[in-house]
Amino acid sequence: MSTAAPASHHFPTDVEGWVRYFRLVEIPVLSRTAAVLEELRQMQEHVDARTLADELMTDPLMTLKVLAFTATVQRHRRNNDAETVREALVLTGIEPFFASFGPQPTVEAHLEGQPEALAGLQAVLDRADRAGRLALAFALHRRDHDAAVIYLAALLHDFTEMLLWLHAPPLALEMTLRQQFDRTLRSSAVQRQCLHVTLGDIQQALMRAWHLPELLVRITDDRKENDPQVRNVLLAVRLARHTSHGWDNPAVPDDVHDIARLLIMPPEATLTWLQELDS
Repeated sequence: MSTAAPASHHFPTDVEGWVRYFRLVEIPVLSRTAAVLEELRQMQEHVDARTLADELMTDPLMTLKVLAFTATVQRHRRNNDAETVREALVLTGIEPFFASFGPQPTVEAHLEGQPEALAGLQAVLDRADRAGRLALAFALHRRDHDAAVIYLAALLHDFTEMLLWLHAPPLALEMTLRQQFDRTLRSSAVQRQCLHVTLGDIQQALMRAWHLPELLVRITDDRKENDPQVRNVLLAVRLARHTSHGWDNPAVPDDVHDIARLLIMPPEATLTWLQELDS
C-alpha cells in the first residue's frame, strides 16, 4: 500500500455520502468468527442464544452485523429495542439467524495483500476489546443497570474506523501517517482533513440509519460527555487508546484522574485497580 496522499475524490466527502457508502459494502468478520459460526451451524439445534452471543461478541464486526440486521429487519414488528446481542438472537431465533447469516466473508481474505490495512484494523479491534472490558468494569463498579449495553457501546465506539480500514484503507493509512508525523494533531482535525467530516458524525448517522437501539446510540455520542453513561464509555475508550502501547503515555494521568472522579475513588487506588484490570 502506498503511503502517498490518497485519491480522496474517489470517496465521499460528506456524512450522507459516507452513510450511503458504508451501507452498500459487505462487512467481513474475523476468520475465527466465521469458523466458529460454521461449527455451531452444524449443531444449531443444541445452540442457545447465550452460547451464540458469547461467541459472536468476541468480534466487534460480527456484533455490529447482528445488531444492525436485527434492528433493521425487526423494527416494524417489535415494541422494544434488542439492546444486546443475546436479546437480538432471542428476538430473531436461532434457526432464522443461521438461515440469514450464511458463511461469512473474512477480514483476512478481504485485506489479503494489504498488510498495513490489516495491521491498522487489528489495532482498532484490540483497542475495542480492551475498551469494552474497561467500560464493563467501570459500569459494574458504578452498579449501572445498563452495564451490558455500556460494554457494547465501548466495543463498538470506533466501528467506523474499522470500516474505514476495511473499505477505504488509503484514507485510514493517511490519517495514521499524519498523526505519526504530528503528535499534536487531534483525531477530529485529521479526520476533517482527510474525510471532510468526523468519524463520530458518520457513526451517529449510520447507527440511526440502521435503527440501532436508542440507548446504544445515545451512549456512544461523545458530545453528551456529561452523561455518566457516556462518560463511562468515553473514559474507557480514552484509556484503551492511550495505553495501547503501555502506561507511560503522558495523557494517562489525566485519564486516571477523570476515571477516579467517575468512580468516586482515590486516584492512587484507581491507578492500581486499572492496572490490575489490564493485566
